[in-house]
Amino acid sequence: MKEWPENERPRERLKRYGPESLSEAQLLSIIVGTSTSSSRKTSMDISTNLLKAFGNLQGIEAASVTELVALDGITESKALQLKGALELGKRVIAEKHSLYGKNFSTSEDVSKYFQPLMCNLSKEVFKIVLLNSQNRMMKDVTISEGSLTASVVHPREVFKPAIRESAASIILVHNHPSGDVEPSRNDKEITKKLVSAGEIIGIGVLDHIIIGKSAYFSFCDSNLI
Repeated sequence: MKEWPENERPRERLKRYGPESLSEAQLLSIIVGTSTSSSRKTSMDISTNLLKAFGNLQGIEAASVTELVALDGITESKALQLKGALELGKRVIAEKHSLYGKNFSTSEDVSKYFQPLMCNLSKEVFKIVLLNSQNRMMKDVTISEGSLTASVVHPREVFKPAIRESAASIILVHNHPSGDVEPSRNDKEITKKLVSAGEIIGIGVLDHIIIGKSAYFSFCDSNLI
């Protein structure tokens, strides 16, 4: 990097032209920083190898710290910096949607909010989205982590926070780590049970969204609710 013209170095370009002027490899090189004494690779070499090894930014974000450290030039400290920076990026996307698109009018609105947060999770996470009478998100609540069963996703646990927060309705959201968004038999049974419970309680279940790697499934859009 020292051989580069000064105005072409990533940090100088960022300062002079803004982050949008940098490639993904250049942005990563800023996070990676200087090379370790045990590696002769530059930060740009390491960043380019990261993208080659994991395909893209999503691949890097999905990689474990152990997988990142296996790459030449990536120490545990650098791997943790990368994981932290990419997590911040995910939260910025979700926060922007929360601030400027609070109305959940369609399944796509819900997927845009939760896709960055849930598409790369290694285990199933089941959430409920609490909505007010204008379909504005009040908050989301994690109900369970791990394989979904009727015992862990019980109507009592699902509707308790909705009743406590006086939600007008809820949306169910969970991810499939495999990436396949097709609902399982268990997904369908749980959804049917929660919809029925919501009708009795008076808090409607508007949709159940399954988040995959790059796609989503809506029970409402598929006329399953």
